[in-house]
Amino acid sequence: MVSFHGSQTTSSTATLTHSPIYHAIIQAGPRLKPLQQVHARITVTGSGRSRSLITKLLSFAYAATSPISYTRALFFSIPNPDTFLFHSLITLTSKFKFPQESLLYYRRMLLANISSSNYTFSAVIKSSADLMTFSIGKTIHCHVLICGYGLDTYVQAALVSFYAKSGHVGIARKVFDKMPDRTVVAWNSMISGYEQNGFGKEAIGLFHLMRDSGVKPDSATFVSLLSACAQVGASGLGCWVHEYIARNNFDLNVVLGTAMINMYSRCGNVIKAREVFYSIKEKNIVAWTAMISGYGMHGHGSHALELFSEMRVNGPQPNTVTFVAILSACAHAGLVNEGRRIFASMRQEYRLEPSVEHLVCMVDMLGRAGHLNEAYQFIKDMPKEPAPAVWTAMLGACKMHKNFDLGVEIAEHLLSFEPENPGHYVMLSNIYALAGRMDRVEKVRNIMIRNRLKKEVGYSTIDVDQKVYLFSMGDKSHAETNQIYQYLDELMGRCREAGYIPASESVMHEVEEEEREHALRYHSEKLAIAFGLLKTGPGVPIRIVKNLRMCEDCHAAIKHISVIANREINVRDRLRFHHFKDGSCSCRDYW
Repeated sequence: MVSFHGSQTTSSTATLTHSPIYHAIIQAGPRLKPLQQVHARITVTGSGRSRSLITKLLSFAYAATSPISYTRALFFSIPNPDTFLFHSLITLTSKFKFPQESLLYYRRMLLANISSSNYTFSAVIKSSADLMTFSIGKTIHCHVLICGYGLDTYVQAALVSFYAKSGHVGIARKVFDKMPDRTVVAWNSMISGYEQNGFGKEAIGLFHLMRDSGVKPDSATFVSLLSACAQVGASGLGCWVHEYIARNNFDLNVVLGTAMINMYSRCGNVIKAREVFYSIKEKNIVAWTAMISGYGMHGHGSHALELFSEMRVNGPQPNTVTFVAILSACAHAGLVNEGRRIFASMRQEYRLEPSVEHLVCMVDMLGRAGHLNEAYQFIKDMPKEPAPAVWTAMLGACKMHKNFDLGVEIAEHLLSFEPENPGHYVMLSNIYALAGRMDRVEKVRNIMIRNRLKKEVGYSTIDVDQKVYLFSMGDKSHAETNQIYQYLDELMGRCREAGYIPASESVMHEVEEEEREHALRYHSEKLAIAFGLLKTGPGVPIRIVKNLRMCEDCHAAIKHISVIANREINVRDRLRFHHFKDGSCSCRDYW
């Protein structure tokens, strides 16, 4: 390498020092020193206009994540850039995560009246997805069709990924269905798109279609599929994936392993999650955090703390996500003192500033444990106006510990911030009802009706023989509805004989007692459990996933069902896992 001030002619050096690219090189600083020297050599020897050399130089610059000012100046130093240079730049910038630059060069290419290739289109579509620029992506899709690349395999796969990442899974599926030749990349994009947008059941259905089509899955397929299994609680398929990976000698890398930890944890098998965790050779912070989170959602706070301590000694340094996981574990296990110490260590030891998620965990932890005054003071001491999620955690604690006066105050405060959130109205209505203020209950519900606000619909899923079944309250869409309802009626009758008393204050305070009990009986989790008991053999655990928090009545009823049916029943609700066995729950009524 020659230094920037090598022995060159005076005229060449003068020309160089007055050029914009010279100043861009100087401003780039020491990070680019080797590249600067190469560029200087090219320029002063008269090769600065060689497109092939400049293209190679740009590729090195983007690979080294060079300053944008330098790379742009380098590009603008080339007169009349040709097709090869534009295509190379667009592909490079997309590959090395410079999406804005990729779209800039694409626009320049259009202005230069240079045609795109399938690789160029694939790159700019990916850049649009990375930037979440839906309108630009749609425009590029129009360009694709005009230029005749509408049926190109690579371009279609990029479009599927773009629409899925943008949240338009319906359009993504239309593009996918029109593909004449679907590669594993295209299948992965569509499966991942479904999973990332919350359509776990559709992702699983598409995977079965992929297998029927004879396309072999790869590691990327299984990462998305395991996440979909975790989403809907499809433990049977998740176990099949684990067996397939072992049988076909897949490398259990940290990405695939972490997806498996998450799947087992969220499907109720924390023991298998731990086995997978310790089988991963090189564990990163994501794997450690996934395992800590898994312990936390199952109420194993002490195990979460042990693993957190182990990580601080032998693993990577915890990040903000890790602290959310461990603080949540402390909250669900009532480990208040430990939680206080860990929260303090964020700033003191790791110089990490708590975010909204950490503040919510602290309020939740203090509130659950009954320290309402401390939780309220913690909120008041926050330097900025607390986020609605913080107040929501406080409101939940007020309802749990029946502090109705404070609960009403907080609920009304919340509504001033988020007047369109139906969940706040429902919580306020429940607190008024529990406090016996039926006039206020009616007023709140009238406001919801007037503003057309609806409570989120609850549903429960159950996995039987690798097929996921969904139930909602009072659902009669199932082919075996009569049998399910008859069995559930018998089951609840036996529960009443065993001492179960319906928590009729949980619902519909304006209707008669008999109607309330009828409404409670057919909650989605009870229907799913009845179906599971009918369709599985003696001793087989029942695993349910619910999208909302389980109500007090269902929690009480399932304790009795676990005894009457002699089954272990696992329910994952929005907040945590409940393991029911022999009439008791793992949460110890602390949720």
